[in-house]
Amino acid sequence: MSSNEQILKEVNRRKTFAIISHPDAGKTTLTEKLLLYGGAIRLAGAVKGRKAAKHAVSDWMEIEKQRGISVTSSAMQFDYQGYRINILDTPGHQDFSEDTYRTLMAADSAVMLIDGAKGVEEQTLKLFHVCKMRGIPIFTFINKLDRYCKNPFELIEEIEKTLGIQSYPMNWPIGTEGNFKGVYNRELKQIELFNNQQDHGQAVIATTTLSVDNEQLVELLGADLCAQLCEDIELLNIAGDRFDLEKVKAGELTPIFFGSAMTNFGVEPFLEKFILLAPSPAERKTNQGMKSPHEDRFSGFVFKIQANMDPAHRDRIAFIRICSGKFERGLEVNNVRIGKTIKLAQPQQFFAQERSIIEEAYAGDIIGVYDPGVFNIGDTLCDINESFRFEGIPIFPPEHFALVTTKDAMKRKQFLKGIAQIAEEGAIQVFKKPNIGIEALTIGVVGVLQFEVLEYRMKNEYGVDINLQRLPYCYARWVMPENVAKDLVGYSGSIDLVEDQYNRPVLLFKDQWSLNRAIDNNKGAKLYDVAPTNLI
Repeated sequence: MSSNEQILKEVNRRKTFAIISHPDAGKTTLTEKLLLYGGAIRLAGAVKGRKAAKHAVSDWMEIEKQRGISVTSSAMQFDYQGYRINILDTPGHQDFSEDTYRTLMAADSAVMLIDGAKGVEEQTLKLFHVCKMRGIPIFTFINKLDRYCKNPFELIEEIEKTLGIQSYPMNWPIGTEGNFKGVYNRELKQIELFNNQQDHGQAVIATTTLSVDNEQLVELLGADLCAQLCEDIELLNIAGDRFDLEKVKAGELTPIFFGSAMTNFGVEPFLEKFILLAPSPAERKTNQGMKSPHEDRFSGFVFKIQANMDPAHRDRIAFIRICSGKFERGLEVNNVRIGKTIKLAQPQQFFAQERSIIEEAYAGDIIGVYDPGVFNIGDTLCDINESFRFEGIPIFPPEHFALVTTKDAMKRKQFLKGIAQIAEEGAIQVFKKPNIGIEALTIGVVGVLQFEVLEYRMKNEYGVDINLQRLPYCYARWVMPENVAKDLVGYSGSIDLVEDQYNRPVLLFKDQWSLNRAIDNNKGAKLYDVAPTNLI
């Protein structure tokens, strides 16, 4: 097999996707169950206290385990039925949405998880729009069918109206009023019965299936549910959208699956269908045109940087999404931003916090490399004989601000190192006053919970206790041209001027009125609510 044929084969069997949801919809649970059915783990970690059992959760940071939420994205890989699956588990909590935005840049599709009782929630809507902007396919898994859920037709209508996307139910629930019996598989025209085992979904379950013509159906489901199912199926077939794979690939139609991740029901049928429908890596936009994943020259970009994943080594890992070619251990690449050749000598792949050295990888794979301080989020890495940039990763404006200092002046060096490294991960944004020292820094975050994480990490990873003095600003805007920025500050006490890490002027506003006034009174100024990457 030639090199090009090998690359084509490997790329086509890659499926790289992110899981998005509102907090508490069951995202980390679904991730575990996909790993369970993929054979990557033997037991899911839903039951606490079984320390001897082999289990894996994607939440690896200690504060995540304490609070029971995800605050950083995780990358996991496993093989299933000849496919190489890359799962990007993302934070559901809105305070950490920036990490999710960046992770979605590395995904080829997304699985949107929805709580069947709550429907489309605020954070789901925000993340959906990011997927929509990228035009990536979206697959919907409506979860928690083992509990009371909304009427499935109401859920479908809510998804279509709220998100502005067509839908096609791949299966249909039987009994959603707290009396869940199973689902009807529309493609196979069979009933898949719900088996509520008492092990909390730790192990793989076998699905019992019946034909819709089976005489036992009325006995198992009851006459009322059977009659309701027949009505629902007829209505879906007459009035529902037609399944169109091209619309799915274009992000215009979402296949919908009903199930229960906690009890494992519906997870395996979803996984089996998903790998057939989800796209393999596609071409990506650069400043020199489109880059095909089947090209023989390596390329990729850094979408995430994480320090101190291994507390014993205090290392820093740059996560790279491979976009083309074949990656081999020890490969030398061009870091386009700094114009230097870098050797990727210890490439690693991840299973939550666990890691292993790899020898090769292909487009669609996520690898981690040790970062001695040469990588930034958004960096393009390519063949040493090429020089181009992938589409930039947007930087969103913070909404909460605080003045941060160290409590111990003797630890100033550790303080600056910790702030710099956490900022390089994209977890916080650092601003400073022009022409003023850096003893006190203005920190901006998207959600207030990030301040708690900052305090925790500074103390536990860098040994520094910090003071946080909240500031009254709630809007940040990058401003051009630079000379206009000082004039804008001069006429109002509710606006402050700072500089970001690239020394670009940023205006902080206390309220919407001040922001509107600045825009109305300065027609020559351009205010950006997403950092313009062309100014870096």
